[in-house]
Amino acid sequence: MAGAGVVTLRSPLLAAPAHPRPASVRHPTGRSTPVNLRDDARSLSDDLVQLRRDLHRIPEIGLELPRTQEAVLGAVDGLGLEITTGDAVTSVTGVLRGGRPGPTVLLRGDMDALPVTERTGLDYAAPADRMHACGHDLHTTMLAGAARLLAAHRDQLAGNVVFMFQPGEEGFDGAGRMLDEGILDASGERPAAAYALHVMSANIPGGVFTTRSGPLLAASSVLTVTVKGAGGHGSAPHRAKDPIPAACEMVTALQTWISRTFDVFEPVVLTVGKFHAGTASNIIPDDATFVATVRTFSPEALATMKDGTVGVCRGIAAAHGLGVDVEFDEQYPVTVNSGAEAEFVADTVREVHGEERYTPQTNPILGAEDFSRVIAEVPGAMVFLGAARPGVDPTAVPNNHSPLAVFDDAVLADGAALYAELAVRRLAAAPA
Repeated sequence: MAGAGVVTLRSPLLAAPAHPRPASVRHPTGRSTPVNLRDDARSLSDDLVQLRRDLHRIPEIGLELPRTQEAVLGAVDGLGLEITTGDAVTSVTGVLRGGRPGPTVLLRGDMDALPVTERTGLDYAAPADRMHACGHDLHTTMLAGAARLLAAHRDQLAGNVVFMFQPGEEGFDGAGRMLDEGILDASGERPAAAYALHVMSANIPGGVFTTRSGPLLAASSVLTVTVKGAGGHGSAPHRAKDPIPAACEMVTALQTWISRTFDVFEPVVLTVGKFHAGTASNIIPDDATFVATVRTFSPEALATMKDGTVGVCRGIAAAHGLGVDVEFDEQYPVTVNSGAEAEFVADTVREVHGEERYTPQTNPILGAEDFSRVIAEVPGAMVFLGAARPGVDPTAVPNNHSPLAVFDDAVLADGAALYAELAVRRLAAAPA
């Protein structure tokens, strides 16, 4: 729907599905499927790069992504998918019906960007104060590529594939909104499995996949504290009730409280990312506000963090004779990979891309994901893919969410192939 403020992106992916010469690919059950998705994906590499860069130029934030939605609709047009869009959010759901009966597999790609001003210097850098600094433009492109690959082999699919193009992963609970709108019943039955892929600009070597069974990512909560005082002149603090020193004391006291409350082997993190107070150097403001992200892995740790952080802030406010409003909002639950599905992902990567392209992830990380909501409902797994550029030390380059984060487009074809292979193999492995 082209219109004011909407860019229509057309891609060679829109061409009618081709039917390349099939080859035999083994899946973990030992049966063979007559498709060679890795080679097919590589033949689409130029198209995928173009689509990803087009998306990178139009980053959008939150649950309303009209230009991105239009681009996705264009990229999957002509593939014979059953397409629906969200009522409350600009999501896109595509259902591909296979040529033979079978279960359903869900593949998810998130689409939203971040409020970050890009400083990469790339010729396709975003022009405004927002950026695809977490690689969601790659995820969207890979999922569109997977739809292209699977549509070309529709007749050989034993079941259905649901493509979940999701807005609002970055703190807006887009997955929860799509669950509310029925994404898990899009094909008429609940998925037998769900998979998601996430690129990393740093820490993982380029082209290497990694995941683990069990907890993969942390639960995320938000602590919002507003200290209430009484404003006055900066030269006479004794005639006012200054909220700023008390708020600063809370920030430092929370870190000390954590270190004296939790075992050092219990991973918890509290980071204050926003602190706002005052308008001028010589004015004591009425209030001061800070906002922190809280990451935990167990229900017990979450409960302790919730009660303890609220208590610390209220106690310090009382000691200063000030009021305080404290809100602790639970955001995303722990992302827990199904053991069987995580192992299936690892086996698929090894068979399709080679042993050297997979490394087990030893420990979970304290990032958070709303894909956790999907795999709390159906078995599934998320896998990371290193997207650091060739020739760099992945431990020494800017990480996701940095204005300097750069992702290597060379991983697009392999990510699209993995999405598609997971669907094909999981459907074929289902009991007859």
